[in-house]
Amino acid sequence: MTIASSLPVTRDACVARDKADPLRALRERFDLPPGVIYLDGNSLGARPKAALQRVQDVVTREWGNDLIKSWNTAGWFDMPKRLGNRLAPLIGALAGEVAVTDTTSLNLFKALAAALHLQANGPGRERRTIVTERSNFPTDIYMAEGLAQWLERGYRVRLVDSIEELPGAVDEDCAVLMLTHVNYRTGYQHDMALLTRHAHAQGALAVWDLAHSAGAVPLDLHAAQADFAVGCTYKYLNGGPGAPAFIWVPRRHQERFAHPLTGWWSHAKPFAMSHGFSPCDGIGRALCGTQPVVSLALVECGLEVFEETSMAAIREKSLALTDLFIELVEATCAGHPLGLVTPREHARRGSQASFTHPHGYAVMQALIERGVIGDYREPEIMRFGFTPLYTRFADVWDAVAILKDILDSKAYDVALERGAVT
Repeated sequence: MTIASSLPVTRDACVARDKADPLRALRERFDLPPGVIYLDGNSLGARPKAALQRVQDVVTREWGNDLIKSWNTAGWFDMPKRLGNRLAPLIGALAGEVAVTDTTSLNLFKALAAALHLQANGPGRERRTIVTERSNFPTDIYMAEGLAQWLERGYRVRLVDSIEELPGAVDEDCAVLMLTHVNYRTGYQHDMALLTRHAHAQGALAVWDLAHSAGAVPLDLHAAQADFAVGCTYKYLNGGPGAPAFIWVPRRHQERFAHPLTGWWSHAKPFAMSHGFSPCDGIGRALCGTQPVVSLALVECGLEVFEETSMAAIREKSLALTDLFIELVEATCAGHPLGLVTPREHARRGSQASFTHPHGYAVMQALIERGVIGDYREPEIMRFGFTPLYTRFADVWDAVAILKDILDSKAYDVALERGAVT
């Protein structure tokens, strides 16, 4: 595959950048299939090589041989907190503030319930509105609407149609501002500190979803003075499909942190088997039921890789990769109806690049058939995620060459039947 030599960068130049890349050795920590350019780490991260041995050890030795003893001898019982402590530095949290548990949706429910509880028992007791974006990930909106409905106390969810409308929507009736830090479709990155300060100035609390941020962009929840945060581990953190999510509760809120999912793992003495719920201290209050040990063990394999680098180094390469991709697509595919929806401004961009195309789904399926794996989101958006731990600059060049060939030759089927997952 060739691209016109008039381009601002050559493939040889990309290969040279890969050789000089300080993160290049980390690619060897992942088991990537040959002949595949994987640009979907923003949806499901690649498998760390250590994961296979780890899961075999959990299944054959810890479970198969040691059986139930492993809750103590293998540290199963403490895994949500131990993993939380390993994840904490990636999001600007302290030890004892993060638990890896449940799903992002369930953790968001807990965080929203806790935020509304704090408001109802404090100065914000008359506030009844949760403010978020209409473009937020749908499950976040569903959880907020479901919580508001079941509380039956006049709560409502207000959906804002543009970023410019957000500040005005956080008014005297707003109890909680609930936002996803990096938008799943466009890759737009909010100014967390600015919006949190604004929410606090209006008497509201700020809950952040970090699903497309954790492991992709530097985060400092304490510096931003956020109130609660949640996120998943199966995207940029490479924890495996459906891996448990995480929840962050800062120490200043832990004593009053309360939610209705009061399962036995958050009990002060779970094995006393006593009647009546008495919450434990600290981040354990965010737990619920018995934990998925095998899945938790795989999360640890992903987190271990991050301890060999820094989020600053990851961010530097992420921006370089996305800059290159945007530059090459616009230079080589200018005659096609592509529209960039990802911000060019570095401060507003996550670790992805999204383009619209009238036949975006069909084009993406053609790319996948040619070994370039991204994904598709309505309306008409092709998403390309860049994971600096294993994505190379030459991968970017090759992916754009294949995209150009598909578009030039119209080698895509507009009548293609869509799969259950796009």
